[in-house]
Parts: sequence; structure tokens; C-alpha cells
Amino acid sequence: MVAFGWILGALAVLTSSLSPVAGTAELDAFIQAELPDSAAPGLAYARVEDGEIVARGFGEQLKGSGDEVTADTLFPIGSVTKSFTALAIMQLVEADEINLDDPVSKYLPAFADGAGSKITLRQLLNHTSGFSTVQGNSQHGNADASQFGLVEYAGELAKAGPARTPGTAWEYSNANYQILGAVMERVSRSSYSDYVDARIFEPLGMANSLVAVGDFPASAATGHRPWFGSVRPAASGPQHRINAPAGGIISSANDMGRYVAMWLNGKDDVISAATKAAMLAPSGPASQSYGLGWALDAAQGTAYHTGLVPGFETLASFAPAKGTGVVVLVNANGGLGFADTWYLIGGVSAQAMGQDHKDDGSRIGPQVAYLSIALLPPLFILFGFISWKGRSGLRRKRESSGGRISLWLPVLAMGGLAFFLLVYLPQMFGGSIATLRIYQPDFALCLIATAILAPAWAILRLVLAHSREAAPIGNC
Repeated sequence: MVAFGWILGALAVLTSSLSPVAGTAELDAFIQAELPDSAAPGLAYARVEDGEIVARGFGEQLKGSGDEVTADTLFPIGSVTKSFTALAIMQLVEADEINLDDPVSKYLPAFADGAGSKITLRQLLNHTSGFSTVQGNSQHGNADASQFGLVEYAGELAKAGPARTPGTAWEYSNANYQILGAVMERVSRSSYSDYVDARIFEPLGMANSLVAVGDFPASAATGHRPWFGSVRPAASGPQHRINAPAGGIISSANDMGRYVAMWLNGKDDVISAATKAAMLAPSGPASQSYGLGWALDAAQGTAYHTGLVPGFETLASFAPAKGTGVVVLVNANGGLGFADTWYLIGGVSAQAMGQDHKDDGSRIGPQVAYLSIALLPPLFILFGFISWKGRSGLRRKRESSGGRISLWLPVLAMGGLAFFLLVYLPQMFGGSIATLRIYQPDFALCLIATAILAPAWAILRLVLAHSREAAPIGNC
């Protein structure tokens, strides 16, 4: 998703400092101790050090099922998929089929006119195209999106145009990689999934990995989403083609270990060693902390990417100079301050990478934000009861201009609050209320309930003020 998941993932990486690398036994002991206290029913990881891959699985594929997670259990990797898309684009660059500084309109004519005509492939890769986070999440929850192909959907994005001038600022957006997937299909004359399978999965021996299009694999772990302080299982629906290049890969710890090992081997293989190094360097003045498909932490010397899809979270991180890397996969996405997964994910990553793991209390702010919304629905129900009990006083307000204003003003104010909760606030998280319903269903439910109850309370006051007082019995 979403900016929320990206920010939490970045914090998990950036708040670490160097310490000795934990041994496998020590790392496993940390997971066994922390997993029961986290929101994640299951976890799998792959650790790479000096070319050696160790992969493990812990916990359950479905909460309460007893079905164990193994190193071969399939998990969606979310936006870590973007590094695969970037890798594929660089393969086409090495084959002299495309050039990073070409305008995207050279490959997708729909971009020939309008504000998007100046967008280059490099700007799509490093998130400086001008497309916004909200634009990239615009199709979450839209069943009609399944009807689009990548090239067709890129045309829709071209019509909308970027939210800001290309090349001027960095803003993470799924739209960038959806467009790059369309470029891949146009240039390679194959589907995105076929290309990745033949040119990346097969050469690297990632035999269990796939690009999910259509039905979610029955053999994959079950995702779990936040639900009022805990998590509950959530069935994964059909996977749309337009999301494939931005977050559609499903893989296992064993396979992802092979993938990370490729980035650390310093060899020419699916791409050249020189191209790997170029992808792991700052990619432009407006993109100092993001390369081509990877976020960069200069202080730690690491490249990393987070992944968030409904019910799952992923973190991949590696340090080329040290030859160490890790991928952590869990089958739950954390709640807003509660139902935490990131202390566990960040801890596994930090220990595997030889970094200190610090809990800086960053969940307090999100917890306060969550509670401030969760408490509003019962509060407005209480206000309604109080208004009913004090209806005689509300009727008296009709007798003065100040009183009448006090009756009508809450209607306008609560209507404005409803707009803020349903439109503006979700955009602060990088999407719409439909996006929040997918990733944070409990929080979204509270927003919707408040947006209904707040105006309802204001209207109730108005109705009570203009209702007739019942005549005493016997005076009919």
C-alpha cells in the first residue's frame, strides 16, 4: 500500500545500528520468543551470508490451523516485486532494446501528448515521474480493474497525467511500475508473467515462484488483517494483471534467498555486475535515497524494499559490501499502532544483518490516532442519547438567532468532518477509503461509522428542536 507500510518498513531499517551478526540459532530463538507476541501467525526468512543461504519457517500458515510454515511456503512479496520489474527493465537496457533516458512515449504512444510526454523510463524507475502515491493506489478495491491489460491501463494513467512536474520530486507510486510493466510487454512481446518466469525465475532456480494473475494460489499461506487489536484471516481475492509489476509476485523464503544471493554475488548472470551496482546507487538529484527498484540507506550501506499486500508484509534487505542479506515474510499486515508485526520483522532483519534492534516507541503516535477514531462512534451515540434527554432545551434554542445558529452549525461541521474522514484522511495514508478497507478494515470501519453517526447526531438535534412537545396526559 500504501505509504503507511512503506514508512513503517523504512523505520524498521533506519533505526538500526551496527552490531555483531547473530548466529542462526540466536536468530531462531529471537523469532520463537517474539512470534507469539506479534500479530503474525507465521513467519519465514532467508538469510544470506558469503553466498550461503539459510532459510527457516515458523508458526502457522493459518491462525489456529496447526499447518506449519516452512521455508517453501508461498507468500506474496508485495512491492519487493518492483525490484524484479526494475531488473527486467535493465535486462532490456543491456540488450539495447530500450534506453533509460528515452521518453516513455517512445514505447507507449498514449504518452505522446499531455503532461506525461516528458516522463522518462529512469523517472519511472526511481519514482520521480510525478505520479502520486494516491494515483498508484487508485484501483485498490476496484473490481473493474480486472478487465484492464497493462498497456490499456497505462493508457488510462497517461490520460490522467502526473500530479506534478516530472523530475522535480520523489514520490513513491505503484503507477510508475505499472507503466514499466506495460513497456516490458510492448518491447519483449510477451506477458509480464511469462517474461519474469523465463528471464528471472528459471535462471535463478526460483522454481516455486510465480506472478499471480487470476486466482490466488491455494497452496500459499493465508493472510491476516488487523481487527480491533488482533488479526483475523482474510481470503485473498483474484489478482489483477495491472498490479503484477508493482506487487504481484508470490515466492518462498528459499527462492527469495536465491534472489538476494544474486544481488550479492558480484557476478555477471541475469544482468551484469556493473548494472547491479548502478541499480544500487542514487539515481538522480531528486532520488538520493532510491536507486532503480531499491531504496538505499547510505549510513548502513544497505539496499532494501518493503512489501505490503492485504494480509501480508515483507522486508528484503542486503549489504553488498558485507555480503549479507535477509528476506522476512509474514502472513499478517500490522494494524495502526496495534496488532504489531514490524517489531518482529525489524528484529529478524536487524539481527540477520548485524544491526542493533531498537524499539523507539514509534507505535505510540499511531495508537493514539487509532484510538481517537475508534472512540468516536460510541461517543456520537452517547451524544445522541444526551440530545434526546435534553430535547426540551433544544426546542428553546429556536427562540433566538444565536440558538438557531447553534442548531444548524453542527450540521455543517459534522458534514465537514465526514468529508475529512472519508476523503482527506485516507489520502494521508496514500489511498482512498476503499484502500483502507482492504488493508486496515477495523480502522476504516470506525471512519465510516463516524462519518455516518456524526452528521446523524447533528440532524437528530435539529429534528428534536423542531418536534412538538407531547401534550400532558389528560389535556388532549
